[in-house]
Amino acid sequence: MSVTDFTITDENIALNDYLLPPYSMTKIQAGICLLLVELCERFTFFEVVCNMIPFCTVKLGYSNYQAAILNLCFIGTSILTPVFVGWLADVYLGRNKLVCVGLFLHFLGTALLSVVAFPMEDFYLGPYHVVNNLPTEEQNRLFHVALLTISLGTGGIRAIVCPLGAYGLQECGSQKQMSFFNWFHWLMNLTVTAAFLGISYIQHSRPWAFVLLIPFVSALMALIILHMIYYKLIYQPEKYSSPLITFGVFVNALKTCCLSCHLGRSMTSWLDHAKKKNGGCYSEPHVEDTKFFFTLLPFFIFQILYRTCVMQIPSGYYLQTMNSNLNLDGFLLPIAVMNAISILPLLILVPFMECFSTCLFPWKRDGPFQSACIIAGNLSAALSVMVAGCFEIHRKQFPPVEQPLSAKVLTVSSMPGLHLVLQYILLGVAETLVNPASYSFAPRTIRGTSMNFLTLFNGFGCYTGALLVKLVYLISEGNWFPNTLNKGNLENFFFLLASLTLLNVLGFWSVSQRYCNLNHFNAQNISGSNLEETLLLHEKSLKFYGSIQEISSSIDLWETAL
Repeated sequence: MSVTDFTITDENIALNDYLLPPYSMTKIQAGICLLLVELCERFTFFEVVCNMIPFCTVKLGYSNYQAAILNLCFIGTSILTPVFVGWLADVYLGRNKLVCVGLFLHFLGTALLSVVAFPMEDFYLGPYHVVNNLPTEEQNRLFHVALLTISLGTGGIRAIVCPLGAYGLQECGSQKQMSFFNWFHWLMNLTVTAAFLGISYIQHSRPWAFVLLIPFVSALMALIILHMIYYKLIYQPEKYSSPLITFGVFVNALKTCCLSCHLGRSMTSWLDHAKKKNGGCYSEPHVEDTKFFFTLLPFFIFQILYRTCVMQIPSGYYLQTMNSNLNLDGFLLPIAVMNAISILPLLILVPFMECFSTCLFPWKRDGPFQSACIIAGNLSAALSVMVAGCFEIHRKQFPPVEQPLSAKVLTVSSMPGLHLVLQYILLGVAETLVNPASYSFAPRTIRGTSMNFLTLFNGFGCYTGALLVKLVYLISEGNWFPNTLNKGNLENFFFLLASLTLLNVLGFWSVSQRYCNLNHFNAQNISGSNLEETLLLHEKSLKFYGSIQEISSSIDLWETAL
């Protein structure tokens, strides 16, 4: 699972203020603090994600599909909360107050999780004998409350403190923006790899240390953030257009359009009714951004199924790995190692792709090249899920063996878990291709807003994956997502998801041609003080959207169904 699944929020944080020269002591201190906060937050988050399924199935007695759904919902909530928390901070509470609330919720959630995660039997803490008499029902309630508070706390921290996007480089050209995003993307995934390796070590050597380490890391992160607040090391961006403003433009235009129909008004685009000069409540830049959003809406929708494929790492792939033989000549391979393996393609390929696109073919960053990268990434994700289905058939042909997991002995397949490495690598390749292309897909002037919506649809992809698991379980009566993998057909679920992803690729390919010239038409030459130039650009905008409407008349059956 790549870090970019959790790194896009609704604010324009000028990371160049932190990382670009001149390197003053304050900027160096801020950069170090940011990296430490990123490491602590990611370590805590993935510590929960990597231990969710074995804890739910082995300790709490959940079914496999229930544990997978809970893990996907936790990830989806953690993705969505930074978007809304960032808007809440700017509009109502203020950034410093809200980050303190986020720190409190995060620490409360980790503390509750430690209480729930204590062994169900008696245990010794130093010389003291501790008895755990917490009933199972109360344990489940505390567990759900802990997950919710951690998700809300994560939203407050990531929306305000963590450097979550390269949106502040508005004064730089598109090439510099993409280079910055690639290296920022690479650095954050390096941090996540370090977190996964740390989790792997603890899973192998001292699994009991999780119950004490989670709140300790949360407290350490809180101290670092309070230090940043005291010395004013947190960047305060200007307020900007949030997804809620885009939704408000849509509602206001719809309302004004219905009222104006009786007056016989005729306009080029019905969204123009939301402009103040036409009786609406919003400025022209907000309305123009909303127009671009509706142009890009099919692109966002087609990302949902792709994100569902990527989310197989903490759900279907995790169950498959957990039921394989992880014993390597007496060394029990931690499952978190497989997550680190999925990030290796990003760490290896991103520098080569940056060199290729910057030094060799710098003009290949725009247009059809981005669509080709997204299509190739989606095909790689579909192939990964298909390979997982083939390996699931192969896995069930091996004789069963006993394997310890979470202080219990489970019966698993004797197929080595390393056989599953290929499907993890293919998903890593998919993320390497899709994420940078998705960032540069929208015109530069609305890139921040575009990434906000892409974050929302990534979160919707997690919930779509949870809904798909639930539907498959109910329709197949538990056969396609079984509680005991050797007695069911999990491979059918993988093949179904691969088929849906291939249809998704065909759908995106059918509409990708309309996005080839988006970067040719952007507002990079807009000057707020040059009214004539701005009006000329708006005139071109109306012509551009008119051409989009003409193209839309020949939409095929797939787009109509969507």
